[in-house]
Amino acid sequence: MSRQATSSANRPGRAAEIALWVFQALLVLVFLAAGFAKLVGAEAMVESFDDIGAGQWLRYVTGVVEVVGAFGLLVPRLVGLAALGLAVEMIGAVITNFVVDAPSILAVVLLVLAAMVAWGRRDRIGALIRPGAVS
Repeated sequence: MSRQATSSANRPGRAAEIALWVFQALLVLVFLAAGFAKLVGAEAMVESFDDIGAGQWLRYVTGVVEVVGAFGLLVPRLVGLAALGLAVEMIGAVITNFVVDAPSILAVVLLVLAAMVAWGRRDRIGALIRPGAVS
């Protein structure tokens, strides 16, 4: 099978492509807002990270990861990797929320959306790993 035929076989259909764009846009908005709130020290974020007990440095790290990840979702070449990174971050958030006994449906929804975008854009992750691959 040719490289072009394989590439087009792995691409999502039109409806799936539209859904991926919608999910990406939602993720960008949410992660930019949440990341900036963490970085500027919004009272709710400071309290939340106090409850975790890991220190405010984690708030800054998380804020940077979220803002960088959101901008990465806007770069076609990086979208898959950015979504994968945000999904990993949200796994940590879900686990942390359960440990501090504050389960969050939003964290689970963001995890699912980021994982779906990462899966839907997995060809772009492969193109970063194997530069000769068709993107």
